[in-house]
Amino acid sequence: MRIKMTKSGALKRIEFLCEEINRHNYLYYILDSPEISDAEYDRLLRELEELEKKFPDLVTPDSPTQRVGVAPLAEFGTVKHTIPMISLQNAFTEEEAREFDAKVKRFLHTTQDIEYVAEPKIDGLAIELVYENGIFKVGSTRGDGETGEDVTQNLRTIKTIPLKIRRQKTEDRGQRQQDLFSRLRTPDSELPTRFEVRGEVYMKISDFNNLNKKREADGEPPFANPRNASAGSVRQLDSKITAHRPLDIFCYGVGITEGIKVSSHWEILETLKSLGFKVNPLIRRCKNIHEALEFHKEIEEKREKLDYEIDGVVLKVNSLRLQEELGEISRSPRWAMAYKFPPRQETTKVMNIEVGVGRTGALTPVAIMEPVEVGGVTVSRATLHNQNEIDRKDVRIGDAVVIQRAGDVIPEVVMVVKSKRTGHEKPYVMPDRCPSCDAHVVKEEVVWRCPNVSCPAQVKESIRHFASKGGMDIEGLGYKHIEQMVDKGIIKDSADIYYLTKNDILGLIKIREVGPEVAKSILAFFAEERNLKFIDKLIKGGITYEAEKTKKGGPLDGKLFVFTGALKGFTRDEAEKIVESLGGRATTSVSKKTDYVVAGEEAGTKLDKARELGVKVITEKEFKALAKGV
Repeated sequence: MRIKMTKSGALKRIEFLCEEINRHNYLYYILDSPEISDAEYDRLLRELEELEKKFPDLVTPDSPTQRVGVAPLAEFGTVKHTIPMISLQNAFTEEEAREFDAKVKRFLHTTQDIEYVAEPKIDGLAIELVYENGIFKVGSTRGDGETGEDVTQNLRTIKTIPLKIRRQKTEDRGQRQQDLFSRLRTPDSELPTRFEVRGEVYMKISDFNNLNKKREADGEPPFANPRNASAGSVRQLDSKITAHRPLDIFCYGVGITEGIKVSSHWEILETLKSLGFKVNPLIRRCKNIHEALEFHKEIEEKREKLDYEIDGVVLKVNSLRLQEELGEISRSPRWAMAYKFPPRQETTKVMNIEVGVGRTGALTPVAIMEPVEVGGVTVSRATLHNQNEIDRKDVRIGDAVVIQRAGDVIPEVVMVVKSKRTGHEKPYVMPDRCPSCDAHVVKEEVVWRCPNVSCPAQVKESIRHFASKGGMDIEGLGYKHIEQMVDKGIIKDSADIYYLTKNDILGLIKIREVGPEVAKSILAFFAEERNLKFIDKLIKGGITYEAEKTKKGGPLDGKLFVFTGALKGFTRDEAEKIVESLGGRATTSVSKKTDYVVAGEEAGTKLDKARELGVKVITEKEFKALAKGV
């Protein structure tokens, strides 16, 4: 016999289920520490749905069932921020970051260290969440800083955004956070009367990739990057679409906070965590600018391993009293700045499309572009993969395109900026003949391939692969050497390398620091009769020359050094001579081939370049130890 539930009984059960489901949401989405199975969670939610269906007047706006279900909007309304969501000033070099710290100190008339909070800068969409008496009421985009779009219904679908602020019990929060609620001015039974939370909605890279695969399978155009996917998802007029997008959030600050008393930004972040909001776990409190810059280096190194996009580190003066004293300038706070990483995406122009032939005969179209710096490296070529990709992205010669480079991945064209088209762009079609041997190419699924196994391009690539570090690891045999030897008929396959004689390679002797242009100049100089007479006159006058002396097998043998800044123990020339006498080389510019950058006092841009490229930086003392073979 079933007992009919009374309205008062239903109310108690609904309140219990809401509280329990919200608690499990917090454990699952915020702490990543679920206590129950998905099936058990579904049973709780289903019971709540059934009770609310029987007693619709008991449904509250903060119920877990109310995340999705409203009708699509005709257009977005607007929301005026009570405190403007102003933008941050940017720094792109360590020197600029240090200057920010110096300006803070000058403004505060102090020489004491400033404590900062350093946070990864999430590359997503800035939003604001407004809670009244603990209930989520309004959510909006940043907009122009003063006014944003009302995207409340869409933000309600994001599971990591609480619909109701809940005070975590001691066992939920851990011993370390037990004192956080002493910051609440209101009694324990109440919540902040108004609480404005600011954060960044983002999409995990893994979820983004899965979403794009699904869109392509459904015949829909893929998103260009996670940020675009996040912004587009939040701005859907139909919240049901947003609900199916894998969105997440990191909260990083507050606006109006009626009922909470804190004295530092760090306390704000701790309070946000204690109230059930998701805060980035990598944030750090730094005693001074030096620790903050070290944090920036650490996060940049971790960047490729994170499952979300970041484009820098935000530094904020920790003390709220100092923040207030510093104030704002030109719509940016004096107390915060974003120290950006080198960009991984840039816009440039496709000047031409060429085809390269790989060792397996695959023809790969390559965009030849106006050079542009991406991630600290100048890029002028980017892969287009195949004709299908060219057609899908509609890449044409003359197009403005967005390119990206992540880690050591070959740069690729992400998308065409079609709004910049002039009508003079030319569509591209793959050639029907191999550009290296003129053989007819064949199409295998999405790949165009040269079937000629004797194709010079295939032979060169095959030999390069054979001699690479992952193959036979033949040192000193670069692609230019291989290209010359194949073109001259000296080698025809990888095995020929082991039959080379001294006479075979004499015609290829490469001189250090001498490229094609310098070689032309040298030939032109010695072809001039007057120059030869001048040299002869010098020799007769007693001028002599010595061959370069290097110590083979020395402690610096084969190492490439660059010196920057002022050295104490010796001059720059003396240091370079020491390197060369011990078998190493010293140059004036930093590249990926550089082994060490020796940084003296007031080191300049070469030090920045070394850090960008991941080149090892050592002190003068460490250099002396290397030179002694210690």
